[in-house]
Amino acid sequence: MTREPSEHGSNGSSGRIAAAAALLLVTGSALLGVQAGGPLALPEEKHLRNVRQLTASGENAEAYFSPDGRRIIFQSHESAGSCDQIYVMDLRGGQRRMVSTGRGRTTCGFFFPDGKRILYSSTHHVDPNCPPRPDFSRGYVWSLHPAYDIFLARPDGSELRQLTNAPGYDAEATISRDGRIVFTSTRDGDLDI
Repeated sequence: MTREPSEHGSNGSSGRIAAAAALLLVTGSALLGVQAGGPLALPEEKHLRNVRQLTASGENAEAYFSPDGRRIIFQSHESAGSCDQIYVMDLRGGQRRMVSTGRGRTTCGFFFPDGKRILYSSTHHVDPNCPPRPDFSRGYVWSLHPAYDIFLARPDGSELRQLTNAPGYDAEATISRDGRIVFTSTRDGDLDI
C-alpha cells in the first residue's frame, strides 16, 4: 500500500519514495541517455531528486519496495523470446537474484509487511514454457492467461507454495499492511477483484 505524499508529518517521504519507484527501473541504458547508476538526465524535473537508474538491460517492470526500503522486487526478462521472471534486488549493492522458478511466465511480485515472505503469480506449474504472447498490433495489452496462479515463498525463492488453485486467471496480487491479499481473478467468469 502506498501512502500519498504529504507536506506535513513523516508520511511525505514514503510517498515520495513510492512515487520514485516507478522511475527507478527503466529499460535499456540508452533511455534518456543515462548510464547505469548515473543521474537522471531531465533538468526540467522539479519534483524528484537523486533518482538513479538501477538496471541497464532487459525489460524491467512493476518494482515494489520491501517494508524496510532496502530491497525491491520486480519482474524482468532479457530478450524477446524469454519470459518475465521475478527478481529481488538489494538497493545498497545492486545485486539481483531470481527468486521465481525460471519456468513459465511470472508477474506482480510483492513483499509481505513483515518482509519475511513474498508472493507472485506464475504459470510454471501448468507449463514450463512461456505462454503465447498477446497480439500487440493495436498497442500494449495484458493477456489474462488462465494458467496464472498466486504463489508464496521466502524472499530468496525457497519454500514455494501455491495459494490459488481455481480455474481461470489469478494474478495482480497486492498485500495490505495487515497482511490481507487482494487480487484479480476470472474464476467467476469475468474479471473481478
